[in-house]
Amino acid sequence: MTRTLKVDLVVIGAGSGGLSVAAGAAQLGLKVVLFEKGEMGGDCLNYGCVPSKALIAAADKAHQARSAGLGIGASAPDIDFAAVMAHVHQTIAAIAPVDSQARFEGLGVRVIRAAARFVDDRTVVGGDLRVKARKIVIATGSRAAIPPIPGLETAPYLTNETIFELAERPRRLIVLGGGPIGVELGQAFRRLGSEVVIVEAADILGREDPEAARVVLAQLRADGVELRPGAKAVRVETGADGPVLIVAGPDGEARIAGSHLLVAVGRIPSTGGLDLEKAGIAFDRKGIQTDKSLRSSNRRVYAVGDVAGRGQFTHLAGAHASLFVRRAIFGLPVDADTLVVPRVTYCDPELAAIGLSETEARATHGADVRVETFPFDENDRALAEGDVRGFGKLVTTRKGKVLGVTLVGRHAGDHIHLWSLALASKLKLTALTGMIAPYPTRGEIGKRLAGKWYTPALFSDRTRMLVALLKRLA
Repeated sequence: MTRTLKVDLVVIGAGSGGLSVAAGAAQLGLKVVLFEKGEMGGDCLNYGCVPSKALIAAADKAHQARSAGLGIGASAPDIDFAAVMAHVHQTIAAIAPVDSQARFEGLGVRVIRAAARFVDDRTVVGGDLRVKARKIVIATGSRAAIPPIPGLETAPYLTNETIFELAERPRRLIVLGGGPIGVELGQAFRRLGSEVVIVEAADILGREDPEAARVVLAQLRADGVELRPGAKAVRVETGADGPVLIVAGPDGEARIAGSHLLVAVGRIPSTGGLDLEKAGIAFDRKGIQTDKSLRSSNRRVYAVGDVAGRGQFTHLAGAHASLFVRRAIFGLPVDADTLVVPRVTYCDPELAAIGLSETEARATHGADVRVETFPFDENDRALAEGDVRGFGKLVTTRKGKVLGVTLVGRHAGDHIHLWSLALASKLKLTALTGMIAPYPTRGEIGKRLAGKWYTPALFSDRTRMLVALLKRLA
């Protein structure tokens, strides 16, 4: 028998965004019901950020053993694939209690482990519960997009939701998709001993700054990853040893055989089964349509995270949750359109970016664009470590307004934070040149980029004349 409950807030989805909303609202004294049909923690904990980074860490250790250097002899690593996957799942298990049902029930959230759907503009049903709420947050995330390629529907393929369940290392992994997920997992499996080919209809890492992407592609080739940019998948067949991907390129069709096929062509918002039409909630292929406060066409319903169609990052979902609390609970003005969101591809070397790329800036601002670069082969820490791959690129207006930054190099994702703060807080470049950066660190690249912007003016003929004048006056 279905029971009816009246609450302040219903949250649908227990991923990063939904959990943050539920925790914040419950701790503020609101009555909250949280629906989750799958695993607590959502995609990031179970199938995305956490397991992929654990796998990448193991792959990096294997690579370091092979490459060594700096007076240390290299050796072929003994890779126990079962132990690697055990590490992946142990990492998930270590983090899981933070996102667990028990923890959230301890915070006062009523957790219902069932699919939820709308029956009217303010009512959600799931399991044996019917809930009427003052406000509802949809935080159902996204799922792997499966392209309509003939033969794929009957072929054995992997996605990020299934690849971490592999019991044996793939002999030859075909990666369909050359975006961040494809590149990260492709490189990791190659370093763990699999043959890997990455197939992309356009350019691999085509969203990123081309110069930065070339640094990554050079390392992929050095690792032995076979790259197939400009190859459009036209069908999938099943061969004697596994899937066969047929691609079309400038030279006609080609057959790529493998033992496993990973589909990593992007993600689509998870809106299926919610019966959004019954609640008057507008949505399209990008997700639920929201205004700058993240409110949908139904004034009681908000969307956060991937399903809101504004970007697919765990850290963005967390930011959305904060905006919801500020707007819907405290009534403060918010603007999701102004969020400046960093992104990182966790390959080696890492590629991190925020704001506009050089190409995007020139398309938007025309001649009012200035670009400064600083290579890691001029960074003392990188030289000491024997790893000088990559550079930083600063894109500004001619008056010094920061438009965007790209960093490519080891641990670049750890050094984009400074620029995230700079863009979010609208800091001037003088704020960065005025700080003291510890030496020697790779993070010095932020200050060096900012300082390089001022170098032409600082050492110009005009400045030299001013110094000469001051010298005479002194």
